[in-house]
This record gives sequence, structure tokens and C-alpha cells, in this order.
Amino acid sequence: MKTQFFISFRVFFIVMLAFAEVSCDSFVEVDLPESQLTSEGVFKDNATADAALSDIYAKLRDTGILTGANTGISNQLGNYTDELIAFGSPTSTTVSFFNNALLPSNSNVADYWNNSYNQIYAANAVLEGVAESTVFSAENKAKLRGESLFIRALVHFYLVNLFGDIPYIKTTDYTANAYVTRQPLDDVYKNITDDLQNAADLLPAAYSSTERIRPNKYTVKALLARVYLHRGLYAEAANESSAVLNQSSTYILNSDLNQVFLIGSKETIWQLKSAVAGQNAQEGATFIFLSAPPVLTSLNPDLFNSFTSGDLRKNSWIKTVMNGNTPYYHPYKYKQQDFTGTSKEYSIVFRTAEQYLIRAEARAHQGDLIGAKEDLNKIRHRAGLGDTAALTQNEILQAVLEERKYELFTEQGHRFFDLKRYNKIDAVLAAVKQGWNTTDSLLPIPQNELSANPNLRPQNPGY
Repeated sequence: MKTQFFISFRVFFIVMLAFAEVSCDSFVEVDLPESQLTSEGVFKDNATADAALSDIYAKLRDTGILTGANTGISNQLGNYTDELIAFGSPTSTTVSFFNNALLPSNSNVADYWNNSYNQIYAANAVLEGVAESTVFSAENKAKLRGESLFIRALVHFYLVNLFGDIPYIKTTDYTANAYVTRQPLDDVYKNITDDLQNAADLLPAAYSSTERIRPNKYTVKALLARVYLHRGLYAEAANESSAVLNQSSTYILNSDLNQVFLIGSKETIWQLKSAVAGQNAQEGATFIFLSAPPVLTSLNPDLFNSFTSGDLRKNSWIKTVMNGNTPYYHPYKYKQQDFTGTSKEYSIVFRTAEQYLIRAEARAHQGDLIGAKEDLNKIRHRAGLGDTAALTQNEILQAVLEERKYELFTEQGHRFFDLKRYNKIDAVLAAVKQGWNTTDSLLPIPQNELSANPNLRPQNPGY
């Protein structure tokens, strides 16, 4: 019976998402056909519900915003800012990001929107299926609900930071969703926060396995800390990051920079497992090149040259490839480009270093300059650097921004979001991007979405 339900669920889930992707220009247009399996017939045991969540994590890893492939934001927003330089055809989506030439018809931007709402839809399907089922124990139901709420909040967080006002979707009802409107940013953030607070109450502190591939309570708190920082709620951000960092036996800064992105690193808070044994994080295949000039992208030499002499991250996380006398650089945080006998690296979404930097920034905003410098110096010391010379509140805040530049480069678009949060995106990118405008801090709403649902209008300014 378990095998039968597992197969039935996979068929249901694949068909359901395929129906959303193929039949609809928008993510929500029509009701499910009467012949379609319903969640009532699927959520019969923990194995099928767990398979549902595993499928969503696979989609987060392979498609849309968080994928480590070249279409994900680690690469594309790195090219959109000052981290990376794009090579290749002018018609490629990566070159469009690099050249600041995005249009509402851009296929990569449309994929961010569509894949994200399909992932949200899938999380909502789990929430509804679990709520209607009577077969789960209270413990299992809480875990399934907590993970689904976390996923829903996580994806909406990236959507609101990329597109601005967006719909916050809490149902699988196609009829209701077909005519949704965009909600103001503050309302979206309130929904994100509510989902995360509920998820933190539902999820256990322990991971479900030795690998940190399913979120626990502290994964949720790590995202909450980031959300509060973006909202300017600095006391709350510091409290949530402290809750994570206080688990000092679980989360530590790895003293060896070459070990940070390995599967077993205790710096990892949450990672996305590779599809098959022997496969490694897609970031390695995206960024590593063996001959120059590269086919896809390289690290901006200005970024490479801006590292302080003696910064160990420059040696451990960046690799130089020569073409004659010309150096090219690539990110080398993930060191596996191909299959290995056993997987060595998974794609890391949250890690401990970010939590120290969140708390440093939040403490500085609250006037706790000593505490802020202590957190900042932990990151600097691990990189082989001395204490920060920053003294005043503004100096410390600028030092945190600078440290995030060197610590978090090419990781899930941090640079783009940091420049926006510090209100520096225009000053920094206007100097390096031709035709940069203030309105470029948001991506365009995909044109096919505006055509399918006029309630999503108006288009973001500048497009």
C-alpha cells in the first residue's frame, strides 16, 4: 500500500504541477479537473506526505530562484551587480542581466515568477492535504506543516525582494488565485513573518537526519533574522540570530575556509541535497572553469583586487585561470565541478557566518557598538584579518556591508539585496552599469502574467 500511495502521489504531484505550468499562462487559472486525484486520496501516510516535501526541495534545488545552476540568482544577480562579468551571446539571459538589459519578456525572469509560484502552490497543497488528513500523529502533522510554512515564506521572501509588491498565495484554489492582486510590501512581509513564527513553533530543534537537508526550528529563525533585518526591526533580528548562534554545539564557524561548503560542515544551517549520489552542488559546475576566457561568467577583477592583502578568502574561495598573461577569476567556494564517487558538497542556503553579520548590523543600529564589533571581528578573524578599525555607528555599519561583500559573494543574491537595504544600489551600480536607473532595483513583472491577469498591473516602473 505504501508503494501504491507513493506512486499515486508522484503521479498526482507531477500532473498537478505540469497542469499549472503547461495549461496556464499564469500560475492559477482554472480548477483542477474532476478526474484529477485529490489530496484526500493522497495523504494517507507519512511516506506520501514526506515525498511531497522532498519533491518541493528538489524543485527549489533545480529550478527557479535558488537553483545553483546558471539560471539561479547566485549567478544572475552576481552579473546584475558588481560581482561577476558575463561572456557569451548577447541574446543569453546572463548577458541580459550583466548588461542591465532586462525586459518583461525575459524568459529567466518569467521562470523566477512561475517556478516560485508553482513551488508555493505545492507547499499549499501539502498544508491543505495534511490539514484534511486524520492519519498523522500530532508530531508528524506539526513537522509537515512547519516545513511547508517555511517553504512558502522563503519563496515569497525572494519574490518580494525581486519584484516588489506581489500576491501572497495561501491556497491551491485556482479559481480564487486566477484574479489575485499584488499586495503591498509591508503586507507581504507580515504574511512571511506570520508563517515563519508559526513554523518555528511547529518544527523541532533537531534535524531529521545527520545531513542538514530538512529545515529545523533554527533554520526558520535564521530566515526570520534575515526578514527582520530587511524590515528594519533590529531588536527582533538580533534576537533571532542570537537564538541560532546560542546553539554553539550545533552551529560554529569552521576555522578552515576550505571546509565551509562541505556536506558535513557545522557552519551549515540548511542545505539542498543533490539529486543523486556522487552529484555535487550545481554552483561548482556553474562557476568553475578550467581554461580562459570562460564560456559563461567570471569573477569581476575589481572585486578580486579589492580584497585586503592577507584575506584568506581571496586564496581559498577564488581561483585564478591564466590566458597568456591575462588572469581570469572564478568563485571557488564550491570546489567540485563534476560527479565524484560520493557527494562532497550540497548547495548551502543558510550558514552561520551570515547570522553573525546579521547580528552585527542589528546591534550597530541599536547602538550596541561593542557587540556589533565583536560579531564583525569573528568573521574577520576567521578570514585571517585583524579587528575592524571602525569606531562610530556609521563606520561599523559600512564595515558590515563591506564584510558581507567579501564573505557572501555569489551566494543567493546577497550583494543585490544588501545594496538595496543600505540604499547604495544606485550609487554603486550606476558607476559600473550603463544606463542604470533607480527603477532597476526591481525586476519586471513577466509580461505574460500581466496579460493573463490584469489585476497584477501596473508593471513595475521603468519597464
